[in-house]
Amino acid sequence: MQDYLATVQSVDDNVGRLLDFLDRQGLAKNTIVVYTSDQGFFLGDHGMFDKRFMYEESLRMPFLVRWPAGIKRGTRSRAIALNVDFAPTFLDAAGLAVPAEMQGRSILPILRGSTPADWRTSMYYRYYHDPGDHNTRAHYGVRTTTHKLFYFWKKDQWELFDLVNDPHELHNLYGEPGQDQLTATLKAELLRLKQSVADTDQLANDQLPNGVDGPVAKLRGK
Repeated sequence: MQDYLATVQSVDDNVGRLLDFLDRQGLAKNTIVVYTSDQGFFLGDHGMFDKRFMYEESLRMPFLVRWPAGIKRGTRSRAIALNVDFAPTFLDAAGLAVPAEMQGRSILPILRGSTPADWRTSMYYRYYHDPGDHNTRAHYGVRTTTHKLFYFWKKDQWELFDLVNDPHELHNLYGEPGQDQLTATLKAELLRLKQSVADTDQLANDQLPNGVDGPVAKLRGK
């Protein structure tokens, strides 16, 4: 943890040096600076360190942008953005066309304060290795603006969280009375998202094949 925090401090210091340089050289106004990373890092949350799990501390990623000529200072958004949105965003900002085969969408309108009416309200996540680093188990799931459902398929275990009333994800609601309709809705959305990215479990190590006993069948309630 000390090594991790020292690294973060170093990154913070040197991002500051970069921004100061752009200011001194008169380049800040028309230079887009983006700070992001891969998954977040557990700092003892859920009794864990490292990352990979779909819990909020690991699922969330920083995405900070400074572009005085194009983005109003202090702009914030709760719209769901994904790392597959990065390339379309950079192309859009550069005035270039986004190839049709790219997944993701430009978040430039959101950065400019106008979220498109048809913007996504859910996202898909998948981690394949089992057991992965730090004994992470393979799982995939869906997160909406209010809930999260994910499935450890090799353990045949589900977890369901109400992110509004339980933001730290301490109470698994899966299988509890009164959760059937919500669970069915989220499973349907999970299946839709899984299919939309052509995830047919082709990269899952030793995973059961799709079918009556496979994960997709379980999503359909078979």
